[in-house]
Amino acid sequence: MDRSSILVVEDNLEDAEAIERALRHTHPEVRTEFTTRGTGVVDMLLTREELPGLILLDLNMPGLSGHAVLAAIRARPELAGVAVVVFTSSTAPAEVDACYAAGADSYVYKPVNFTLFRTVLKGAVDYWQESHTGSSGPSGSQPSAGEAEG
Repeated sequence: MDRSSILVVEDNLEDAEAIERALRHTHPEVRTEFTTRGTGVVDMLLTREELPGLILLDLNMPGLSGHAVLAAIRARPELAGVAVVVFTSSTAPAEVDACYAAGADSYVYKPVNFTLFRTVLKGAVDYWQESHTGSSGPSGSQPSAGEAEG
């Protein structure tokens, strides 16, 4: 597992660019890989020697939805250690509940304002990096603004 690697599954090119800019600013050491489709994500992950430490997953994509990608990831025991953070524009409570029921590690709402977007994304990445490195901080702490933790 490569904790300094993030796979971003995002079909909106503007959102993907915003994620890349935000992470480059807040986490320059992190390597990001982007895919615009959910189709093939699980197969791609299964062929790798080293898995990303985190997957940022959009829900609303053409073809294979984020829900289907999440279910497919969680159906594979060899991918159990990968944290999946749903990073989406949907705030519907039923959507949040469905994602946690399907095995999402976090559900984070994408703010429209870029400064808040960057802050929320930084909080989510920090949380998952710290929780997987054994650093003190995330245990007992609350997720950052915009993040619903399960």
